Amino acid sequence: MATQKEYEKLSDSDKKKEDWMNAKWRPMMGWIYMLTCVTDFIIFPILWAMLQAALKQPVSAWQPITLQGAGLFHLSMGAIIGVAAFGRTQEKLAGANNGGMQPVGQSVTTTYGSHGGSMGMSSPSSSMGGNSMGMSKPSAGKSARFAEADPDSVFDRG
Repeated sequence: MATQKEYEKLSDSDKKKEDWMNAKWRPMMGWIYMLTCVTDFIIFPILWAMLQAALKQPVSAWQPITLQGAGLFHLSMGAIIGVAAFGRTQEKLAGANNGGMQPVGQSVTTTYGSHGGSMGMSSPSSSMGGNSMGMSKPSAGKSARFAEADPDSVFDRG
């Protein structure tokens, strides 16, 4: 691979020639996999049935070629495309692709489950009271749904 100084000396057409396979192999893998699935699961079964009907034979089911060998083809393509997508995401976050996204100064996190496994719902100390799901505990003679909502509610009378 060329160093940064050598890369800057290249003309625009040479830069494009050098980057073509590196930039396009991920989409090509996706298109090839999609084309393979369409032919093996849609086009070939139709052609198989038409061929058997034309030859006046009893129509039998098409056996997909890619499912032979326990579907190892689909497992391997899923792994290749999945790892490629993950790798591209990491490249974008690292700022690859000539001025792409710059890394974020702090990690990006969500607030789901911030109450220690409460799934983002009310904590036991909140006004709703309750367990780790943010639901109230049933009182004697009251339904769990309305146990602490309104003590004088007509729904709570049992």
